Amino acid sequence: MPVSAIIPAFNEEKTIGEIIKVLAKVDTIEEIIVVSDGSRDRTASIARELGTTVIELPQNMGKGAAIKKGLEVCKSDIVLLLDADLIGLREIHIRKLLEPVIKNQCDMTVGVFNGGRISTDLAQKIAPQLSGQRAVRKSIINNMEYMEKAGYGIEVTLTRYAKREKIKVIEVKLKYLSHVTKEEKYGIINGFNKRLKMYWEIYKCLRPTKRLKYKGSIK
Repeated sequence: MPVSAIIPAFNEEKTIGEIIKVLAKVDTIEEIIVVSDGSRDRTASIARELGTTVIELPQNMGKGAAIKKGLEVCKSDIVLLLDADLIGLREIHIRKLLEPVIKNQCDMTVGVFNGGRISTDLAQKIAPQLSGQRAVRKSIINNMEYMEKAGYGIEVTLTRYAKREKIKVIEVKLKYLSHVTKEEKYGIINGFNKRLKMYWEIYKCLRPTKRLKYKGSIK
C-alpha cells in the first residue's frame, strides 16, 4: 500500500538530506513532501535537489500548519510524519512505523526513541504522546479542524483525538534514533526560549478549548 511522507521543516539544512535519502530507499513510500516552514537556509533547495515535492511557506506558520499544507497535496491513504531533525534514521525505523498500519493492525503508530541519546530517550519515555514520528491513516488526520493553530501541539491533539474516538494506536520502539535538541541548534539561551514556546503551544492543546476541535467521529 503506497504511503506519503510529510516532513515539516524549519531551517534543517544539516539533517534534511539524510532523512530524504533513507526514505527514498523504502519501496512503500510513494511520495516525499517537505514543507519548508519559512526556512531561511538551504532546506528547500536540498529537498528539491533530491527529487522531493517541496512546499515553501513564505513565513514560519508552525508545525501544525505545515503538516496541513502537506496533507492538502499528498496522494496516499497512509501518511508518515517525520521530524526534520532526526539523527540516525534507518529504513527499519520507517518499516516499523508503517507495517502495523499497512497490515491493519492499528490506525496509527507512534515511534518512541530507544537507545539513542539519554536526553531525547528520557523525554519520550515521560511523554510518548509528543513524538513527531508517526504513521496514520489520512482519513483520521484530515478529520482534525483548526490543526494550523496547534503548532507544536499537533501530536498531542492527534493523540487526544485517537483516545476520544477509540482509535487503535500502537507504540513502536525506534532503536538508536534521536534528534537535534533546540539547545544544540540555537544555543543555550535561544534554544531554551524556543523550548518554552514549544511547551506553551503543547500546554494550550492539553487544555479544553474551542480553538482546537474535530469535524466529528470518523466512524
